[in-house]
Amino acid sequence: MSFSQDFLGVSLKSWKHRDSVTMFDVVYGRMREKIVLQRLIVIARLPHDAADRTELGAHYENLNFQLNKRYMWDHITGLLLIYPSCLLHIIESSRDILISVLRDLTVMQQQPDCALMEAKIVFMVHNPENRLFQQWSYKVLDAGLIAGDSKGLEEDEGNMETLVCSVLSALQKLSQHLEITKRALPGSALDETPELIVPLKVLDSLLCRDELQSPQEYLQLYDSPLNVNIEFGQVNPRNFLPNV
Repeated sequence: MSFSQDFLGVSLKSWKHRDSVTMFDVVYGRMREKIVLQRLIVIARLPHDAADRTELGAHYENLNFQLNKRYMWDHITGLLLIYPSCLLHIIESSRDILISVLRDLTVMQQQPDCALMEAKIVFMVHNPENRLFQQWSYKVLDAGLIAGDSKGLEEDEGNMETLVCSVLSALQKLSQHLEITKRALPGSALDETPELIVPLKVLDSLLCRDELQSPQEYLQLYDSPLNVNIEFGQVNPRNFLPNV
């Protein structure tokens, strides 16, 4: 196919539908393919006197808006679930976006009103095969939705690997449910099928795990230069001279 027939991968046939497909769509789609996707799952405890939990959702909506302006090609998808006592945040985007979200979280922890308390990074994956969500959204979970989640963990459910896998499994089931039901946002799906919600008892247990890094610990490692010995790889010529 010649260049005149295929401009930027768009055939003449597709240009007949130029009202639905623009050049911006073509270029934007190609740019997005060049972004290395990463996924972050982070949890944080809320203070006992948290008044309006929708303020957290509004805060992250505004944060995403600001990040979209700064990193215009880095499409943000994910889900923020705000429980009565903690939150679960899944972010899918570029590394710059994920780091910005973690930095914002640490700033919130240091504020006088302390909107968020201790936090843990549950999982971070580099270049996953696909996204779990089509858009970013948040949902405030009522106590009634998680009322059946009060039973404690069994002994074999309390180890680290099982806890993390239970979170990943629940999110995968939610993503598959959204795909099957052709829904872009999970809010109504969680209302209708609350068993898709990640159990609160699992998140509470993970927040107590010292094995998981806090956002501060992760950022400290991220910002620290590598400790490389400057003498590594250097050769002392005297080692090759005969003893006199």
